[in-house]
Amino acid sequence: MLAGVLSGCGSGDSLERFDGPTMGSHYSIQYVRHTAGPDPKTVQAEVENILAEVDRQFSTYRSDSDIERFNASPANSCQPMPGPVLELIRVGEQLSAQSDGSFDLTVEPLLNLWGFGPQSRAEKVPTAEALTLVRQRVGHGHLRIDDDRLCKDAAVEVDFNSIAAGYAVDRIAARLQALGIDSYLAEATGELKAVGRKPDGSAWRIALEEPRDDRQVAERVIEVNGYGVSTSGDYRRYFEQDGVRYSHAFDARTGTPVLHNLASVTVIHPSALMADGLSTLLLILGPERGWDYAQKQGIGVFFVLRDGNRFVSRTNDAFERISGGKTQ
Repeated sequence: MLAGVLSGCGSGDSLERFDGPTMGSHYSIQYVRHTAGPDPKTVQAEVENILAEVDRQFSTYRSDSDIERFNASPANSCQPMPGPVLELIRVGEQLSAQSDGSFDLTVEPLLNLWGFGPQSRAEKVPTAEALTLVRQRVGHGHLRIDDDRLCKDAAVEVDFNSIAAGYAVDRIAARLQALGIDSYLAEATGELKAVGRKPDGSAWRIALEEPRDDRQVAERVIEVNGYGVSTSGDYRRYFEQDGVRYSHAFDARTGTPVLHNLASVTVIHPSALMADGLSTLLLILGPERGWDYAQKQGIGVFFVLRDGNRFVSRTNDAFERISGGKTQ
């Protein structure tokens, strides 16, 4: 996750800030307010309207959301879905194809089985029989879009947690631009996008967190302008059993958590939605397959790997170019 934002302000246009709860976590907005700009209360209301809509459509923690109504429906059924849900289903299909099925939006039954999902009971390694049974309900191939309806041929359950926050940030960024706000940093549940500069002319500076589960430590500070930033890691949600560490990052092909030494992945991308999805995809692929994928696709990445009791980091040229090189 992102440790925080390093801010500053000079004379001239004012730097406005507001924040609040969203999607079981937190959001924050900083933006440069010009003299003729909209009232801050108006801006906050617009942002919170977007977040409320995203929650109504994508939340797996409320039974009345659009996706949870779909998840509760039986196999071989269809339900009308709003356009954004269908849009993200298509994004999930793209990411699944690009990862040979390792990334998948239908892993919610696996998350519940292993103890990480909204319907889970205990964190534990499931039996082979239980895993085999649940895997029959996992796979993007069980989904189909028919006009404005989402259909399924098995009792699959969709979980958008790997891309919904990035999508929300892109929606917020577009709305801020429409309101005439051209310099801002929008963040929701750790996913963010930064555009323009602060009133004193300095860049938006983002602190990336070292993947520790005991305290927050800034691993790297970067400067961002015009890009979304997302970090996915295995160090916040995990359990240990018989000396093995199991995280909430799942390879849908095996139905099990990944067991490699890649602790976190930060992605910089023009789209916060794609940064969100790609950081998860690369974490699942691991230190070798993920690195090769990022290099081939020209994706800016910052990897943090476990090496015994310490962490080592690795960045590619695309990341250094976009973030302006190493910043302390």
